[in-house]
This record gives sequence, C-alpha cells and structure tokens, in this order.
Amino acid sequence: MPSPAGSKLTGGHDATDGYPGNGVAQDGPPPVGADGPVDLGATAARRRYDRGVEDLTRAYRAVPPGERVRLAKKSSNLFRARSKANVHRLDVSAFDGVIAVDKENGWADVGAMTTYEDIVDSLLADGVMPLVVPELKTITLGGALTGLGIESTSFRNGMPHESVLEMDVLTGDGRVVTVTPDGEHRDLFYGFPNSYGTLGYALRARIEVEAVEPFVRLRHVRFGSIAAVADAIRSICDTRAYEGRRVEFLDGTVFSRSESYLTVGTWAADAPDVSDYTRSNIYYQSIQNRSRDWLTVKDYLWRWDTDWFWCSRAFYVQRPLVRRLVGRRFLRSDVYWKIMAFEDRYKVKARIDARRGLPQRENVIQDVEVPVGRLEEFLDAFIREVPITPVWLCPLRQRDPSVKWELYPLDAAETYVNVGFWSSVPVHPGGDPEHHNRWVEAEVERLGGRKSLYSTSFYEERRFWELYNGPVYHALKRRYDPDSRLADLYSKCVKGG
Repeated sequence: MPSPAGSKLTGGHDATDGYPGNGVAQDGPPPVGADGPVDLGATAARRRYDRGVEDLTRAYRAVPPGERVRLAKKSSNLFRARSKANVHRLDVSAFDGVIAVDKENGWADVGAMTTYEDIVDSLLADGVMPLVVPELKTITLGGALTGLGIESTSFRNGMPHESVLEMDVLTGDGRVVTVTPDGEHRDLFYGFPNSYGTLGYALRARIEVEAVEPFVRLRHVRFGSIAAVADAIRSICDTRAYEGRRVEFLDGTVFSRSESYLTVGTWAADAPDVSDYTRSNIYYQSIQNRSRDWLTVKDYLWRWDTDWFWCSRAFYVQRPLVRRLVGRRFLRSDVYWKIMAFEDRYKVKARIDARRGLPQRENVIQDVEVPVGRLEEFLDAFIREVPITPVWLCPLRQRDPSVKWELYPLDAAETYVNVGFWSSVPVHPGGDPEHHNRWVEAEVERLGGRKSLYSTSFYEERRFWELYNGPVYHALKRRYDPDSRLADLYSKCVKGG
C-alpha cells in the first residue's frame, strides 16, 4: 500500500500534498517529493482547497451554540426520514474536484464533496479509477466513506473506505484534522465509516487508484437455483477466476428462484462490438438476452445509473416512446431521486391512488449484507415475504482481514453478499405500513448479516448500539464532538434527527 506521506510525486497531474499553514492538524511529517519538500501552494486546486478549509472552519465556529448543522449538498442518496427542524447549512462547494493524481504510486487526492461521476471523468483521463466506484453517479466520495458504498470490485477491494490512505475531517468541535491508519487520530480513521456525518465531515481523501483498460468484457452466467449462485460466488471470491479466466468484476441479478445470473467482467484492450445502454437499450434486460457483452470502461461503471438499476420502470421511462421523449440527459438516477423526493413530500401519486381505491404502498428500499452461506435461506424467505424482483447481488470481502472497522464490523474471514432491493409493495388493509421493512431488519439480524443505514431503520436503541459498537462510537463522540453539535448516529439514522 502506498505511503500517505513521503511519496515520490511523479506521473499524473498536479501532484501536491500536505497543508501546513491552512489550519489542518496533521498526523505525520510534511510530505517529500522527488527533490525535497513539495511546494504546497503549487496548484490552483490546492490553493482553492486551502481557502475552503479556512472559510469553512471560520463559518462553522460562527454558528451559534446549540444550533445543529448540515451540509448544503446538491444531491442525496438517502431514503429515510430527516428532521424538518431548522439547521445551519454549511457551504462545502470548495471541496469539489480532484486535487492531485500520482499514477506511479497509485493514489489521488480528491475533494470529499466530489461526485463519483466527476471523479471518474477526471481519473479516466489519467488511465486510472478508484478501487471501488459506487453504482450511482451522484454519490459523493465523502458520502461513500461515511455512509459506506459497494460495487462489483468489492469482492476483491472491499468498500470504498478500505482504499483510503488519509482524510481531512471537519470534526464536530470545529477542528480540521488529518486522519491516517497509524497517526494520532487513527481512532477516527477506523471509526469514520458508517458514522453518517455524526462525528464530522470528510473534506479531502487520498484514495488508492488502479489502472484501467479501455473496455470491460462481460459474461452473464445463468443459474437455476440460489444455492448454485452462492456456490459460484464462493468459488470466484476464493480463486478470482471463473472457468479459467481471471475475474475483475463480479455482481449478480436474481429474477426468480429459478433464474439468476452472475455477471463476471474482465478488462479488455479491444472489443469486437460495444453496447450502449444510455438511451434506447436497457442494461438489466440485456442480462437475460445476451450471454456476452462489451462496454467501454465508463459505460460499465455507470451501467446501472441510467435506469437506477431497474427502478426507472416506476416512472414509465422504460416505454420506448417515453424514453425517446425524455432523452439521455434525464435518464439518470438523480432525476428519479428528485421525483421520489417530490412524491415523498407532496404525496401526489398516493392521493391519486387513494381516490382510485388502490391500496397504500410501502417503500422497501434497502441494502443488506448476508453471509454467503445464508444467501439461499435469506432469498428464499425474501421472495416469499416481500414480492420484489429483480434483486441485486454484490459479493463483498473485507480487503485487509487484520483491520477492524469499528462501526460496521464484519467477520474478516467471511464472504458476504450485498442484497439490494428497491421498490414498493402493497400494504394489506389494516396491516402495519412498515411490516416488510421490519421483517427485513429482523431477518438480516437473525442470519448474522448487517443492514445499511441509508434507509428506513427501526432498531430499539439498546440493540442498535450493540450492533453498531456503541462503546467505541460514544468514545469518539466525546473526543470529536463533545458538545453534540452534530446529531448522534441513532438519532440521525433511526429517529430521523
């Protein structure tokens, strides 16, 4: 793993590092370049970042005591209730953009408010990409680090926070500290993932990057049972290969108990033909219709975004005429999210459905991690209890088994499968409008899995802190946010604070 300090800064563009003089508390010595200490003000990107740090810390300290703060972000990928109380919104626009890239040593410095869409555009120009690129364009780097992320490289690279070398974090008490795996603030480094902005906000992260090829070759392999899918996942994760060919990307799609697919991807220097799923054609439908496919690396990374996996069908844009009228510009996950947020606020469709005598519907939008050995059991029960298909599968292994990520502890020796399902189901007359979400939460816990906190949760507080390491969290809260300027994790993720 490249060292976060003392790297030889060659290759890539605008390679600068470190920030004495901008108020950031560092864990280590100033960085050293090929010819000695790096000129810390050498690039416009670094200067903009440094000014942003100064402006943000000044603005944060000016917020009246007792007033809660929140980031003023243009986008969100959360699907849970949020408090409507007045909060002070922090301008974090200065922390958007790639600051530096060092191809030789395999890292990039990136503003934490940068969307992965912009990160990919910038890094692909240098022939590299992050080790894990979450599936939706408007997920930000900081959001993936504090709220977790996953994609088809996670079976070999873990989650995005597992390839971070260092971060600058604005803590709840108004400091900006640089956190590293072995520095003064290593407790925050290992406690930041899954904290959801309740300990502080990432401003910059140095992330590892890997080289790319121009194309990704895909093979969609059909299985007749969930048990067979689980066996294949276990084998591929162990060997990093399928039928003698190296596997670089791995995810899956379940259409029914008897029809599932694993999509195995490999890098390719060329392609006989390249598919386009950004306009007329729909990627998830191709899985059932094509055994092999080729995509450009950029189109592969965003293959799920155009139709928000398959959720665009709820907005009728999978109909050819509607699709042509909408156009490529609006076939994006953030557009669908805004429509959902509008409906959540004004209940237009819900009122129309009620007038038509249709049942109330429960949104079931969740990602869960289940041990691969319990995958068949979970999906068998899920398909029976929660009538939602397709379902996404994304295998996951912790990258470094020696590490413990304190607030989202996984068994480092285990292979997990992220199961993603995002739709709505009818509520039975007189039934609990939260029944299906509660069932998922209880079943995942019963099977020894973990549930992401970006969506609806119902845990009792005592059980929540047992699952998400309350003692460590509260120690971090005392050190980095002693006056509780930021909501705590339970209040934010369960009670909607």
